[in-house]
Amino acid sequence: MTYEKKPLAVAVSAALLTLASQAAPAQSAPAPDLGQVQTVEVTGIRASMEKSLNVKKNATANVEVVTAEDVGKMPDKNLADSLQRLPGVAVRTDYDEAEKVAMRGTNPDMTLIIFNGHTVSGGDWYVADQGSSSRSTSLSLMPSSVLNQALVYKTSQANIADGGLAGTVNVTTRKPLAQKERFSGVLSGGMSYADLPGKSAPDLNAMFNWKNEAGTMGLIVQAFAEKRYVRRDSASRFAYSGGSGWDVINTATMKGITDESLAGTGLKAADLNGVRIPGSMSMEFVEGVRDRKGGMFSLEFKPNQDLDVTMTGFHSGMNANNYGRLNAGAMFSMLLGRGGVQGGATPTNSNGKQVYAMIKNPVIVNETTIYGHQLKVLKAADIVYPDGTTPQYIGETEGAYRDGARATSAFLDLDAKYRFSQDLTVKTLLSTTKGVGKTGLDQGLTYSRYGTGVSYRLGDVDEAPYVKWLGTGPNVPGRNADGSGFVLSGRAASGIVTNDKETSGQVDAEYRLEKGWMQSLEAGARYSDHRRDSARRYPTFRTPLDTSNLAVSSFIPYPDDFGSGLGGPAGWDNTSWTMTPETMKAYFAANTKATTDQWERRISSELNMRERQTAAYLMANLEGEGWSGNVGLRAVRTRINADIPMPIPVGTCARSAPGQAPIPCPQFPGAITDTNEGQSYYDDQTNPATKFNPLAGLTYYKLASDRTFNNILPSLNLRYELQKDMVARFGASKTIGRQNYNLLGAGYGTPTCNDNGCTVTGPNPNLAPMTAKNLDASWSWFFAKRSLVAVDVFYSKISGYPKTGVGTDTIDLLDPKTSQVRTFKVQTASQQGARISGIELSYEQPLWNSGFGFTSNVSRAKTKVDDGRPMVGASEWSANLGGYFENDRLSARLVANYRSEYVNTSTAPAANANSQGLSVINGIEMPAAPTIAAPVTTVAFNASYSITPNLVLTFDATNLTNVRRAQYRYSEEEQQKLDVIGRQYYVNLKYKF
Repeated sequence: MTYEKKPLAVAVSAALLTLASQAAPAQSAPAPDLGQVQTVEVTGIRASMEKSLNVKKNATANVEVVTAEDVGKMPDKNLADSLQRLPGVAVRTDYDEAEKVAMRGTNPDMTLIIFNGHTVSGGDWYVADQGSSSRSTSLSLMPSSVLNQALVYKTSQANIADGGLAGTVNVTTRKPLAQKERFSGVLSGGMSYADLPGKSAPDLNAMFNWKNEAGTMGLIVQAFAEKRYVRRDSASRFAYSGGSGWDVINTATMKGITDESLAGTGLKAADLNGVRIPGSMSMEFVEGVRDRKGGMFSLEFKPNQDLDVTMTGFHSGMNANNYGRLNAGAMFSMLLGRGGVQGGATPTNSNGKQVYAMIKNPVIVNETTIYGHQLKVLKAADIVYPDGTTPQYIGETEGAYRDGARATSAFLDLDAKYRFSQDLTVKTLLSTTKGVGKTGLDQGLTYSRYGTGVSYRLGDVDEAPYVKWLGTGPNVPGRNADGSGFVLSGRAASGIVTNDKETSGQVDAEYRLEKGWMQSLEAGARYSDHRRDSARRYPTFRTPLDTSNLAVSSFIPYPDDFGSGLGGPAGWDNTSWTMTPETMKAYFAANTKATTDQWERRISSELNMRERQTAAYLMANLEGEGWSGNVGLRAVRTRINADIPMPIPVGTCARSAPGQAPIPCPQFPGAITDTNEGQSYYDDQTNPATKFNPLAGLTYYKLASDRTFNNILPSLNLRYELQKDMVARFGASKTIGRQNYNLLGAGYGTPTCNDNGCTVTGPNPNLAPMTAKNLDASWSWFFAKRSLVAVDVFYSKISGYPKTGVGTDTIDLLDPKTSQVRTFKVQTASQQGARISGIELSYEQPLWNSGFGFTSNVSRAKTKVDDGRPMVGASEWSANLGGYFENDRLSARLVANYRSEYVNTSTAPAANANSQGLSVINGIEMPAAPTIAAPVTTVAFNASYSITPNLVLTFDATNLTNVRRAQYRYSEEEQQKLDVIGRQYYVNLKYKF
């Protein structure tokens, strides 16, 4: 990528060159700070642990540390995997890789991840994440080979960047002059193997370090090329009708449920009212590739002990084409007598009569919800039409190929430190960063399935359900003579690009006083200009949908082993089919046409935001007999500008045809009238049925929003040596966490219609940033070399936690199922309070004088939100247990990680995901059910063997137990989704010189 020279950067560069020319002769070095710890060369597991514990022991704030074992090697394949081994840290895993980091019972959005002291923009590779508006940072583009150390701040202090409500992770890269040899490097080559897709791919890394003989200039260059295949098999409750995939039985509308149909069961129809029922039995299958390439450089200039200037650049790009397949049922529609595809309300028709499915062989169990209410669940049943009914709509099978899926992340920073005198040191940091998430074309075809019923049986939450499709005929595309089978019923295509970029600059100064308790004063200022833009493009179809089938020879079945890792009973129907990617792409190439970029915009889904952050701080570093600390104050201003898409009532503004000039709209002068917004422009403009109607559908204008928020953030950290190697710490602070972009400036999204009406989410630009008042107290005993026992208790009181509920406002929008304009109730965010309290215990120790040792920790974080619901992403319990062995030739480590249940979100986490109003179930009013991720334990292993002092063979394995990741609704009786992603293995040969 190209970086434009900014006036500020030019000015600072000139100033640095001037300082270099005027620098005084070398003077005695000042006391080392945390940033200088990384100059210690580290090799091996034990040395890495020793270095990390030393940093933790000597730091004033309560920190955790992850350190590279050797040049270009972290303790895990991925930094996020390493971070989750720390007490109080959990991660979100997508497919086979840990990506996003959460701290102390909060969501990843509340953890700030910075690199070399500045933020880093990164794109997402998956289309649903690309369209989200989360602040959480994905580490999927950051291979561990480019990283040196991660310092996790559990207590805040005034001189670190603001934005980490729960904590801050500062990741540092290597500095060339810190390396021991004048010229050295690492070459690594190997393979990765994913057992679920059954594919291998190359894995290459290289690093070279050089410094001149005088040790005044150095350069590090790193490059990487890593490719892996991914696959995920799932069983879920995905349903077009009913929204969440779960609803309740209502015999008033589900007219096939009668006393007669339940004869012999001991039940009456009235007994089923209010019983929770899954709306679908769905099988999902996604496979793709992650092809990651990039590199990093670091150029350091240090002419003397007074001046140190480092420029670091990084770029990573990942191609990630993926193909998602879905085989979904339509049990809600069957019971409601609906024959319209994708949950449409068109009545069923069998010989001219509307028909309703019956419930046969019901199995009803009791459940206690997460809120303590008693409900009933239909765990097993046959959902069938009466005998003699012609085949009816019973579900969907579909595929979506995401072509051109790509994510990139890049940054360039200039870090300079100059010591004006023994007492005064000034640092500057300039940075620019950009991340892009893009999917060229997300293209999908849907086939509706016709048959006579569905039979299902739910088991435990972590095993696949039994399911059988009844009366559908051969499981191939095409309609059979009796009306059963499949017919093409839907198509969709769109592309998306999300850009995230920031330019920032900061200046920090430290003045040494050494007067009584006051050791030094630090002061500084920071400014950043952040922009976030997201836009979808929708190609124009040439003709209305032709429901005739594509050639039968162009489909592919699910793999023979699909679902084998999901468990479940024998005999469940795990077969389905989709079109080949080539057929899919050929269909959309033939059936779409180029119009204009402007016409293909969908204003309703666009996000355009600018956020400017300004901060200044003052901090005093304190020290007395046996104790030290700091106290500071940080003043923060956040200015947010958003252009919010606002719908205009249908028929108010005329829309121009593609390529034509916009039509002015007197009622709304700012109306954007030359975009399609879901309206078609077919080739045949002479046929009244396909002719373009300029007054159809919604048009939009953009409402400019400008809000400024000011916050004062005090902090205090105290460290006291109770005795040699025993340290107590206390921290008190106020921290800030900014709201997700979708809550502040996105348009009206996620339109959902079901039997209870239609709702849509909407923005609230008046939401202030979240703030938290935090207390932290810890005790640590470093009782032997590489040994630690520690206890940490903490408490946070959060203000401004977002809450979404259905308000009184309404808006007219298109129903996504029927493309008809309907009235939607608006869900928008308000704010409430939340609390977190917890404890963390850590114990690690070598065993005797052998090469064996272990690490362990357990954390509990109890969260409470004012509305009585759990916080999103909050696991109450997390734990790690690891064992290691190391001698001069061999090092090995086996680590198990546990995380208890938590409120889950399917894409990038949103803090309001579990606050969607109230539900009335069987006469009980309770909060709507969030999606809960069930507890999970993962096991990872890595080992290295030194064939020679310079040649090392490494082996890494993740997800060794091939865990099944389960999700549920009100209780584990209501399984929502079950995933399996397989194991990943890595073998590399590394040469060091």
